[in-house]
Amino acid sequence: MTQRHLIAATILLAIAALAAAPARAQTQAGQREAPAFAPVTPERLLNAEDEPHNWLMYSGNYKAQRYTRLDQIDRRNVAGLEIAWVYQLAVLDRAETTPLVVDSVMYITESPSTVIAVDAATGRPYWRYEHPLPDGIIICCGRNNRGVAVQGDRVIMSTLDAHLVALDARTGSVLWETEVQEASSGYSKTAAPLIVGDKIFTGVAGGEYGIRGVVDAYDLESGAREWRFYTTPGPDHPDNRTWSGDSWRTGGSATWMTGSYDPELNLLYWGTGNPGPDYDGTVREGDNLYSDSVVAL
Repeated sequence: MTQRHLIAATILLAIAALAAAPARAQTQAGQREAPAFAPVTPERLLNAEDEPHNWLMYSGNYKAQRYTRLDQIDRRNVAGLEIAWVYQLAVLDRAETTPLVVDSVMYITESPSTVIAVDAATGRPYWRYEHPLPDGIIICCGRNNRGVAVQGDRVIMSTLDAHLVALDARTGSVLWETEVQEASSGYSKTAAPLIVGDKIFTGVAGGEYGIRGVVDAYDLESGAREWRFYTTPGPDHPDNRTWSGDSWRTGGSATWMTGSYDPELNLLYWGTGNPGPDYDGTVREGDNLYSDSVVAL
């Protein structure tokens, strides 16, 4: 079995202590509410690095450093780590999730578009939400879901059919759902959203299928879209000249990974993918801005 399949099959939590009783036998328990936790405020997200016992966003903090100040495990005791608990995922598929930890609750995503809330101490599940997907979804590189975003009492997830879904953090019930783009046109979403203030920022995947890349902002409360930035400029923008003819309409430049944020400058930084079609540049002559770039918004 490959390493990827091992990761896809299980999520392991190891601590430098004696192993706790396995929670595997408890995973068939019925849905139940997760315990209440202190609201995840914008201030907590701005200062996420000050809560090393938590992991409040996909990259750990807005700087996307993925660094933690936890120091309980070090070179002196790492050899004594044992498995504390195992949560068995329900599908044998890709597992590229970054779990979030909010006080005592861990939020895990499972391919293709599922969220599970578990007890971070035992691995016992609280609730599970599985987003229904239509037939005919066009995807390139795996039925992935890389994680969620949390603020207030809400968990926000992107789905493989290019929707955004807001869930109640305690119960997993759907609060709202928004279609970002049409999945039948080649759009999909696999990245964790990024929440700043009262806005959700998110991109799209599908650069291999003639999409037009975007970075979107949505209202956290209602799910309404507030603005959209196209990563292949249209005729009303001077950088449209970097695309020949109408190639910008299907130019790819997908925004398929989570961006970062600088609170001092109030700027988002978002990476973009390949122009499309990626292997035939003759149909899109020019510099093809803003593909293969980092954009500051």
